[in-house]
Amino acid sequence: MEEKKMLFVYNPHAGKASIRSNLLDIVDIFTKAGYEVTAQPTQKKGDAIEATVKKAGRYDILVCSGGDGTIDEVVTGMMQRQERIPIGYVPAGTTNDFARSLKIPRTMIKAAQTIVDGKLFACDIGSFNGDAFVYIAAFGLFTDVSYLTDQNMKNVLGHMAYLLEGAKRLNSYPSYHMKFEANGSVIEDDFMYGMITNSFSVGGFKNITGQNVKLNDGVFEVTLIKKPKNVSQLNQLMTALVMRDVDTDCMYCFKTSQIKFECEEEVPWTLDGEYGGHQRKVQIQNEMQAIEILVP
Repeated sequence: MEEKKMLFVYNPHAGKASIRSNLLDIVDIFTKAGYEVTAQPTQKKGDAIEATVKKAGRYDILVCSGGDGTIDEVVTGMMQRQERIPIGYVPAGTTNDFARSLKIPRTMIKAAQTIVDGKLFACDIGSFNGDAFVYIAAFGLFTDVSYLTDQNMKNVLGHMAYLLEGAKRLNSYPSYHMKFEANGSVIEDDFMYGMITNSFSVGGFKNITGQNVKLNDGVFEVTLIKKPKNVSQLNQLMTALVMRDVDTDCMYCFKTSQIKFECEEEVPWTLDGEYGGHQRKVQIQNEMQAIEILVP
């Protein structure tokens, strides 16, 4: 029987370099399952995209190990290909929201075994002005200064609540006057934070993205937080964040397959916690069931 070929792309620095102490055991699991494994450690940002685009066609499966940035790069590369192959994911980062949503085990050895024993799941992927993102596109608050370290989006809403708690004046919050179009409606307002998600958790916080979340239904969960105009609205927003209550006048919360944003000034965005550019116009679209990922 002919061996199946696997490209194993991993970030040797993710999750306090935890891959280093598990690498041999992981490769052994794959080899015992009948895979001929080619391992490629990434050396710099963008390496996983390049490896996926150029090499995926020679293999039966591509497995990646790292944090959210690594899986984002692999999916980005796969979305650029006409012929796509299944993806396996061994989480090695600190938060790993996407892996949590897919119920992929947090233990690296168990995650590797899941790739061998698991089933294929066709997952929705986001398109952001033509770029791919896996589970979140976000703007506002600290996202414009959050690209300096890979810890940026680790505790988004926890950090947000902290900033709100500690702020002394309403005008200390950055906000953007934006117009968005979704589901046949056009709305204009001032927003301090927004996230378009395909995930059960953000920054490790579960159930903050909405109810009845499915990762293969062709729609995103959208949360847009309005700038509070007075202390009463600030307190209402604080309570909503602490209680994880998305059904409030402080926010717009809905589902959509696509959404457009326009703003007079350039707005900084993050895609899966990585820099997404400063944009005046943004078009986000759900690419339904675009990528197959191995899950338990």
